[in-house]
Amino acid sequence: MILLDTDVLIDVALDRPPHAEAAARLLTLLERRPRMAFLAWHTLSNFYYLVSPTRGRDDARRFLEDLTRFVSVAPTDTDAFHFRASLPLADFESALQVAAAWACGATCIATRNVKDFRSSPIPAREPADLVRELE
Repeated sequence: MILLDTDVLIDVALDRPPHAEAAARLLTLLERRPRMAFLAWHTLSNFYYLVSPTRGRDDARRFLEDLTRFVSVAPTDTDAFHFRASLPLADFESALQVAAAWACGATCIATRNVKDFRSSPIPAREPADLVRELE
């Protein structure tokens, strides 16, 4: 099980080189394996507000709707939020990602921002590494 960090989705949606290719390939592989991946609830709003100024509100919404046909939203709750408080991570948003990964039973977090997850109990992996593993 994989939790997708927001940056992976933004890389695809905004076609941000050099990261977009590996991120898009990862999503394609996950589309063939429905419900193998999750995203945090707050990723939906973060993605929308970061992507809609460039792609438009309707397109940003459609991207998320298409994504959630094969990626589930992690079932986070108050316990997950409190778990976040116990994590030795300086970045609040990264800690929320780890809490979401913990809540859904993910074994890794797909992100290109691996350094922010060094102290995470759930390992972070680059999309390109996960692509090689899944192919």
